[in-house]
Amino acid sequence: MSQGGIPVYDSAQRPVPLLGELIELIRYRDLLVQLISRNIKIRYKRSILGILWTLLNPLMMMFVLWGVFSEVFRFTVEYYGVYVLSGLVFWNFFAQTTSAAMSELVWGGALLNRIYVPRAVFAVTALGTGLVNLLLSVLPLVVIMLVAGMPLTASLLLLPVPIFLVSLFALGVALFLSTLALYFADVLDMYQIFLTLWMYLTPVIYPKDIMPERYRWIFSINPMYYLLEEFRVPIYSGWASGSGTVVIAGVSAFLVLILGWWFFTLKADELSYRV
Repeated sequence: MSQGGIPVYDSAQRPVPLLGELIELIRYRDLLVQLISRNIKIRYKRSILGILWTLLNPLMMMFVLWGVFSEVFRFTVEYYGVYVLSGLVFWNFFAQTTSAAMSELVWGGALLNRIYVPRAVFAVTALGTGLVNLLLSVLPLVVIMLVAGMPLTASLLLLPVPIFLVSLFALGVALFLSTLALYFADVLDMYQIFLTLWMYLTPVIYPKDIMPERYRWIFSINPMYYLLEEFRVPIYSGWASGSGTVVIAGVSAFLVLILGWWFFTLKADELSYRV
């Protein structure tokens, strides 16, 4: 509203927090781009391997797991390198994005006491940075597919869908945990432990068939299982995942995003006093 041509702020006319935070993020989109660019530059500047490390890290993990699981546990999975690397690329994106979002808000949130910025900008910055790293990590996956003799099928064009869904899911988790981290300092450390357990309850590095039948119900209540299947099936199997998987993955992603966004915006006015 305005008075005599001069804009007047009226707190009673504030939009619903859920919508207001989104509007502010759109208004500050240039700042968001700058923060993502800063994170990328800081990560790779003055690094001997630079971006090459993003490519080598999942490859090195793949070879370690390949040796352990194929020799020690004695199971055989055709194109296991592609199977495990696709899982690692997916999981690393989720784990690094959610963890970075908490660190961004805890350590960078002091900015909230000095100037106005949308409170969600730190979580969205972590997500944008994670997406850049994810796209770079897909390159060694394509190389391994070619070396292993796997065909590059048209199903790879479906990958933007699972990437979009896991991004929504990761943002929801990041917003929820970032809010908790400001109230309970141990959340970040506890989350790292929980991430390890969560990964082993998700068939990231092992074939789901080796899970005993009596424990497979765990997959059915694990949203990351469906999101992983949505990502891995087009890569490893060469076709789209089933409609049931798509629906559960999509519903899980949107529900978690809404819950995380609601909880974050509910506490948003308190954030500047907590950081």
